[in-house]
Amino acid sequence: MSVKTQPQRLVDAHQHVCWHRRDDRGLVANLDEHGIAYAWLLTWEIPPREDYHDHTIFNPLHTRPDGTHAGIPLADALLARDRHPGRFVLGYCPDPLRADASQLLRAAVAMHGVRICGEWKFRLPIDDPRCLELLRTAGELKLPVPLHLDVPYYPNPAGRPVYEPKWYGGTVDNLERALQACPETVILGHAPGFWREISADAGIRPEAYPGGPVTGPGRIQELLDRYPNLYGDLSAGSALNALRRDPGHAVAFLTRYHDRLLFARDDYNHDLYGFLQTLHLPAAVLDDLCWRNAETLVPAP
Repeated sequence: MSVKTQPQRLVDAHQHVCWHRRDDRGLVANLDEHGIAYAWLLTWEIPPREDYHDHTIFNPLHTRPDGTHAGIPLADALLARDRHPGRFVLGYCPDPLRADASQLLRAAVAMHGVRICGEWKFRLPIDDPRCLELLRTAGELKLPVPLHLDVPYYPNPAGRPVYEPKWYGGTVDNLERALQACPETVILGHAPGFWREISADAGIRPEAYPGGPVTGPGRIQELLDRYPNLYGDLSAGSALNALRRDPGHAVAFLTRYHDRLLFARDDYNHDLYGFLQTLHLPAAVLDDLCWRNAETLVPAP
C-alpha cells in the first residue's frame, strides 16, 4: 500500500467570511477541522446594479435600504482578521466603476494592511479601461488579483451563442488582453469561465462544467505558457471539475504548472485536497500547490 504524501502545511488561497451562515469563529473552526494554517480572506462587493443573489447566504447586517445586498464587504473580513491573529491574510477589491477605486485600494493597504486585490467579481469585461487602471494599481502595490471569470455566452447544441446574464469578467480573450496590458500584475484565474478552458474543446461545449477527457491543451495552458503573470486559483467546483474529468491529465497539468497553481477552496469542504491525495503527486509539487506558491505571492501573516 502506498503512503500518501502530506504537504508541510495547507494555505487556503480563496476564502470568505459571514456567508452561508458561518461567521468568523465558524470559519476558524472549519480551518482547524481541515488542518489549514490560514486563509486568504477576500471581499465580494456587489454593487446595487449587479444584485440578483439569494440574500440568505450573506450577512443580513449588510442589506441596503433599497433591498439590495452589499455582499461580503471589507468590514467583515477586517473584523475576522483582527479577531484571529495569524489566521487570515486580508483581501479587498473595490468596484472598478467607482472613480476613486484605485484610491480606495491604496487607502485599504495603508490603513488596514490589505495584501490581495480580491475577489475581483464584477459584471464588466476585465479589460475595460477602468478595470485596467485598478489592475495596474494592484500591480504597483504588489497585490495579486483573484479573478472570477464567467463567460457571457455558451453555445447551444446547434452551436449558436446563448446569453448567460450572470457573467463576470468576460472571456479568456478579455483576460488575455488584461494580462498583456498589465504585465506587472499577477492575476489568478478562477471560476467556470476560466477552468472550462483547460480543454481544447471548450469553445464548442455548452456547459459551465464540461465533463469527459481533456481533448488537448486549452487556452489555460496557452496563456500560462505565454504570460508569467497568470496563475491558477484551484478553488470551488470549477477547478475540481476540470481536474477530476481527466485524472491522468490532472497529474501532468499540476506537475507542469506546479509553481503557478494555488490550493484554495471558496467553500468549506475538503474535496480538492482529498482529490489531490489520490494523484500521489511528488512532495515538492504538493508543497508548491498547497502553500509555497501562496507564500511566494503573499507572505504568511
